Amino acid sequence: MPAAGVGRRFGGDLPKQYAMVAGATVMEHTLSLLLTLPQLTHLVLVVAADDERWREIALTRDPRVLIVAGGAERCHSVRNGLQRLAETDAPPTVLVHDVARPCCPAADIERLIRVAGPHPDGGLLALPVADTLKEAAADKRSVRTVDRSRLWQAQTPQLFDRTLLAAALDQAFVDGTVVTDEAQAVEALGRRPLLVEGSRRNLKITRADDLALAAFYLGSGVA
Repeated sequence: MPAAGVGRRFGGDLPKQYAMVAGATVMEHTLSLLLTLPQLTHLVLVVAADDERWREIALTRDPRVLIVAGGAERCHSVRNGLQRLAETDAPPTVLVHDVARPCCPAADIERLIRVAGPHPDGGLLALPVADTLKEAAADKRSVRTVDRSRLWQAQTPQLFDRTLLAAALDQAFVDGTVVTDEAQAVEALGRRPLLVEGSRRNLKITRADDLALAAFYLGSGVA
């Protein structure tokens, strides 16, 4: 679970993973979600090297939780997490989930494991794009309408064979490519991860006003 970002778009002095929502921090909600999965044997929490706030969260003392320092970019943090996982007896399949997605329904994660687990190229939760998409010029004027019929919006968790994902991220590192999700690194190896439809509830907290919707989902019990 990468959690080393500073949340530049979120604003404020506190990284978004430590923002309070529905009575707990974003990180606490996401940790709680993942730690309820019966398949989970290890949870690598990747935090910034100078971050000490995680020590205040009781869930980080769960024996399954391992703490690792992150890197310059998200993909570097995930790579660090995989290297730590390789030192354990963890099973060969790994899930990568953003700390900023605390509202993902557990049923969606279970479905991803069930559907994409046997797939040789792995898979990820995603949503078909519903809105009309525009390509913009440098001056922010609309150039054209993009065909959305084959476009999906990537979510997390993303599931892969640990060896495959490690090789993909190692290659991206060697190439100097900053990938924005794990699937992009795997795709660069010529693999085709499976898209497993998720839900709109699985929002990513990016800006401060996303907290209101997250609070609704976390507090309402909406599935």
